[in-house]
Amino acid sequence: MNTIYFLAGLLAYVLMARVVMSRLTGTVRELLFAALNVTGVFLFLFYGGKEHYVLRFVIYLALIVGLYLVLLLFSEKRGLWPWLAFFAPIAALIVVRYVPGEWYVALGHAMGKTWRGVPQMIGISYLAFRCSRLVLEIRNGAVKKPNFLEYVNFAFFLPTMPVGPINTYANFRRGFAEPYRVPVGRAALRILVGAVKYQFLGNLCNQLTYSGLLLDDHPHHWMDLPVAMYFYYLYLYLNFSGFCDMAIGAAGLIGIPVPENFDNPFAARNVKDFWNRWHITLSVWMRDVVFSPLSKFLVHLMGVRLADHAIALTIAIVFLLVGVWHGAGWNFAAYGAVHALGVVTNHYYTIFLKKKLGRERFKAYNENRLIRAAAIVLTFAYCGASLIFFANTFPQIREIFSILQ
Repeated sequence: MNTIYFLAGLLAYVLMARVVMSRLTGTVRELLFAALNVTGVFLFLFYGGKEHYVLRFVIYLALIVGLYLVLLLFSEKRGLWPWLAFFAPIAALIVVRYVPGEWYVALGHAMGKTWRGVPQMIGISYLAFRCSRLVLEIRNGAVKKPNFLEYVNFAFFLPTMPVGPINTYANFRRGFAEPYRVPVGRAALRILVGAVKYQFLGNLCNQLTYSGLLLDDHPHHWMDLPVAMYFYYLYLYLNFSGFCDMAIGAAGLIGIPVPENFDNPFAARNVKDFWNRWHITLSVWMRDVVFSPLSKFLVHLMGVRLADHAIALTIAIVFLLVGVWHGAGWNFAAYGAVHALGVVTNHYYTIFLKKKLGRERFKAYNENRLIRAAAIVLTFAYCGASLIFFANTFPQIREIFSILQ
């Protein structure tokens, strides 16, 4: 979409949504806000797609209806039934993301359609995690079960639909229960900064990434590899955080609170700290939904004496899931494994230092400026290098190393 049309459309959506949220109440507000979000999702994310964009949008609507019916039937039942509602969005994600494309082609032929592969379901990962966590919020008594319009507004909230941040239902509904006011100037500036990062600075950095610099069918000096690695790191940050800035700013103007997704990740002193600063809402989801219950189970299973190893195993499982959540290729599993190695290494290194140094000397070690600076540089280098698996398939990685001289 042309940048001018994108920003003009975003402005129109925000202004109409702001009026609906600030001037109306009750069912009328829910209905008009749902209509705005569903229309916005169609126009911004589906309309004008290369093929079958109307069909894909209808499938998305049908998915939302199906997920709501499952939530309605099972989220408040006793026993294991709520887990059916919890895993339903995850199952939808797995079907869309991991079922072989040939199956969709065959299904299309059976229906008299020409499908080239897996339909592009924009935002399905974030939708799945938002909706699955909602089931846990209901099960734990944190929120009341939403009606259908409330569910549509949460699932289809346009600013966070494509790439997050992953909001909780309880936080989302704060904007409906009480006035959530962000100064207009600050929210507008957040959108502007995000647009500059996303559309301008990110595109500049992209010129020197793997696709922009190395994958051009020409030989390259080996020094071009670290250039591509770290410009891709910068590009990914500017692109992702820029979009999140626009989403948070737009949501703030409307009156919906959205959590931060980045906290200066380049200042992280280890890989664990990196994930406390990068894609924060994904880290929080993984911590609350996977790490906490799984670590408790494994500690109980393995015994307190092996608790440190149980936690290390949990870390490895969590980051493998983080990797495959990002994509279906083996390169994404490798990306998760590299970060699992980094966090597990930090886990054991921290245990070693605490035993070796004691409380006071360990505190002094963490506060040492030279050690902190070295740790930040090493973490930046490690995380930037790990993204080679995020950005490229294994055949592309082999091609990159084959052209280096």
